[in-house]
Amino acid sequence: MDIGLIGLGHMGTPVARNLIKAGHRLTVYNRTRAKAEALAGEGAGIAPTIAEACRAEVLITLLADDAAVESVVFGPGGVLDSLPGGAIHLSISTISVALSERLLQSHQSRSQVFAVATVFGRPEAAAAAALFIVAAGHNAALAKCEPLFEAIGQKSFNLSERPADANLVKLAGNFLIASVIESLGEAVALIRKAGVDPHRFVEILTGSLFAAPVYKTYGTIIANEAYEPAGFKMPLGLKDVRLALAAAEALNVALPVASLLRDHFLTGLAQGGAESDWSALARLSAKNAGL
Repeated sequence: MDIGLIGLGHMGTPVARNLIKAGHRLTVYNRTRAKAEALAGEGAGIAPTIAEACRAEVLITLLADDAAVESVVFGPGGVLDSLPGGAIHLSISTISVALSERLLQSHQSRSQVFAVATVFGRPEAAAAAALFIVAAGHNAALAKCEPLFEAIGQKSFNLSERPADANLVKLAGNFLIASVIESLGEAVALIRKAGVDPHRFVEILTGSLFAAPVYKTYGTIIANEAYEPAGFKMPLGLKDVRLALAAAEALNVALPVASLLRDHFLTGLAQGGAESDWSALARLSAKNAGL
């Protein structure tokens, strides 16, 4: 399949590599051209412009936030102006529900197809083609994208025909992950303050009541205090919690824990955590415990 991909960050680059390995004809565009050129030797074509990347059956965008997506899609010579009629824009970016709804309407006005495939998994899962994919959009579009999902993930879920539903699931999921990080940080601070081995504590938890991957991954990071280099930076965690709160407010749903998380992320950033992994929320709990 002819695929275009825009965005070669921590997640975009391993996704691109797995698409190439699966035999797809991939053309990549990145604002920093050097990241795109690094994939040329692996079989990727390099698009000098966004418009060139849009000459594809499916265009994937994997960008950091709403502002980046808006710039790429709605700017002059952007995706909306350049994607052929009938082609699919597959958004893997974690964006707001409101922007997802706007993208659907805008693409429909140009006879283009918009679908969403949000993913759960850190960069190491992306590199191993082990992402969990939550897809939403017209069934025909998702069926066409299924070989792409198979190339980058271990399991995909077809959620609904409304693309924004997948964005909401992603935001709700990331809110839950942040809640796990916060509670693990507080529990590990308690254990450390008492002189108990935090690694043994995490081993017991993840070998009994909390055997889920999220507890194993973040419990190990927190026990090791291994917050740098970041797999998912703290500003992105704050962004996702804010987006979850915005979606909840639009539906008149209170998320008091999310409000607490927003404040803790802000405190982490105020204390110099901009380059730290979002699991560095646990550092705040340790500091508050006098550790």
